[in-house]
Amino acid sequence: MDWPALLVWMDSSSLGVLLAAGVAVLLALVAHAVSARVVLRLTRSLPVADKTARHCKAPARLLLPLVALQAVWQVAPDTFPLLGAVRHGNSLLLLTALTWLGLRAARGVAQGVIGLHPVDIEDNLNARRIHTQTRMLARTAMFIIVLTGLALMLMTFPGARQIGASLLASAGVVGLVAGIAARPIFSNLIAGLQIALAQPFRIDDVLIIQGEWGRVEEITGTYVVHKLWDERRLIVPLQWFIENPFQNWTRTNAQITGTVFLWVDYRMPLAPLREAAQRACEQAPEWDGRTCVLQLMEAGERSLQLRVLVSSSNSGLNGDLRCKVREALIEVMQRDYPQHLPLMRAELAEPRSADQAGPPPGFSPPPAPGGE
Repeated sequence: MDWPALLVWMDSSSLGVLLAAGVAVLLALVAHAVSARVVLRLTRSLPVADKTARHCKAPARLLLPLVALQAVWQVAPDTFPLLGAVRHGNSLLLLTALTWLGLRAARGVAQGVIGLHPVDIEDNLNARRIHTQTRMLARTAMFIIVLTGLALMLMTFPGARQIGASLLASAGVVGLVAGIAARPIFSNLIAGLQIALAQPFRIDDVLIIQGEWGRVEEITGTYVVHKLWDERRLIVPLQWFIENPFQNWTRTNAQITGTVFLWVDYRMPLAPLREAAQRACEQAPEWDGRTCVLQLMEAGERSLQLRVLVSSSNSGLNGDLRCKVREALIEVMQRDYPQHLPLMRAELAEPRSADQAGPPPGFSPPPAPGGE
């Protein structure tokens, strides 16, 4: 055993430092309990502040004793055993607690703002915009907080500072390599800021991405989760939305007009089909009463192409409405006008007998050359 070190531990000044540290931790915990109760009571009527305070309660319980210990270690005599290592370790724990507090505060503010704007209402366009901006900005802030905390913790090591000085000497090459290696991270970070500020889409928006219909289920710091109509999930990097076009069916509102195509024979009267389409729309709860019109779009070589435009309050209802209108039109044609479904016409000539061989009636041969 290291008896001299043990004797130093038994020194009265060392015992006084340990006693002071214990008292400081106890006072810090009492101060935290009292202040937490007061802050929660004061912020009870403020949703954002209340949510932030509740999120910061746990990291503050760790932070205050570490601050008190750091003050004790700074005034402790140099004869205290392993004082340098104790100070350094406490500093690392203090930076960790500060980083944790920053992360929890950013998350608390985001959840408080989101809680003020529920999306389970009819007109939730503004709420979805705020949700998207809040989540993207919160994730960006959390990334910066973690990066700053790690940088500060590394700076507490003398070796890390020396490495940083040597890296600065060759900043050109190292910066180029680091930039190339970190390009996906920073490109997604910048894309996330662009999406949060420009708002090309929001949470729960209906997007068409590479022909796939779905809703934006989640926006993270690096990718977007696109929930497709058949319960599949399409994972799309944020940078893709900046570099590629996509359709947003709910950019300003969720109203949409859908189409139903039908091919019929030339002899089919259109008035009964118009009446059937109007009747189907009026009987369907998915119709919003704006548009229900049947139009002749094209006259092809064998059939006519009809188009029915129907409107709904959102794309999900419009898909169901189109199916109902299509079924109603086909039912009318099958029941009342089966002969006017698209037909393939052909004219067949009767075969001619042997005694009817020769030129057809009315045929005159061309004159011979030279007039003979």
